[in-house]
Amino acid sequence: MTWELHSAKRLPGGRGVDGGSVWRWNRTAVMGIVNVTPDSFSDGGRFADATSAVEHAGEMVAAGAAIVDVGGESTRPGADPVDPEVELSRVLPVISALREESLPALISVDTRHAVVAEAATAAGAHLVNDVSGLDDPDMAGVCSRAGVPVVVVHHRGIPVALGDEPEYGDVVAEVTAWLSDRIAMARAAGIPSVIADPGIGFGKGQRHNLAILAALPLDVDGPVLIGASRKRFVGAITGAAAAADRDVGSAIVHVEAARRAAAIVRVHDVVTQIQALRMAAALDAAFAAAGGRPSS
Repeated sequence: MTWELHSAKRLPGGRGVDGGSVWRWNRTAVMGIVNVTPDSFSDGGRFADATSAVEHAGEMVAAGAAIVDVGGESTRPGADPVDPEVELSRVLPVISALREESLPALISVDTRHAVVAEAATAAGAHLVNDVSGLDDPDMAGVCSRAGVPVVVVHHRGIPVALGDEPEYGDVVAEVTAWLSDRIAMARAAGIPSVIADPGIGFGKGQRHNLAILAALPLDVDGPVLIGASRKRFVGAITGAAAAADRDVGSAIVHVEAARRAAAIVRVHDVVTQIQALRMAAALDAAFAAAGGRPSS
């Protein structure tokens, strides 16, 4: 399957078209997470300073990440909201340094604040990953004027409440309808490309997450991103209490998502994920040549 992102900006690895560029890919792309926060649930603030964050991003790209996602506000359950000025002080030095290095990957800014998205795209970010799914009334306009693609993430609650487990009548239908509405909103505002993220772990319990994953590919118009990396439900199923011990379980989730047409997977451990995707692709090809996957 082939997906594409359109942008008014020149995209690394993209093809120039009138008024911008288009980035095409036909295998699930890996987005590496760069948490420039002191309270990250996954790494405890290991990359909170710009120097270590830039180095970490470079290592991810060298390992095969096609996108690096730079975030300055933790969305872990119980996290306190971060003032946009603080968020900017964290992400802008990293984004600027990555652009100066001409990193051969897309740079994404992970933010729910339009003011942060505006400054980050001006500094060189190619993509906005909006965990609030355009809740900020200025976000769609900012991204449209910058001419950049947007990830819209389904959620319920601000970060302090993201770990809560609300009730859904039909989680797949409700999430799909919400994403379709936000995609339509983004396109109406003039945003050139939209990626849908059903928000694994964002206001959802284990049964909700599994139901969404089982329903892939989702019935939405555009590429789908899945981000299950080190999430609490992975730990609950595998018994891995520490977030950093959940990479194998996370990789298995993302491999199955890739088999079900996920265009992008968002991960902490790029090395493990790249290996898992390559191995799964080789096995799938071998099974197909042999007449199909063996029954379990």
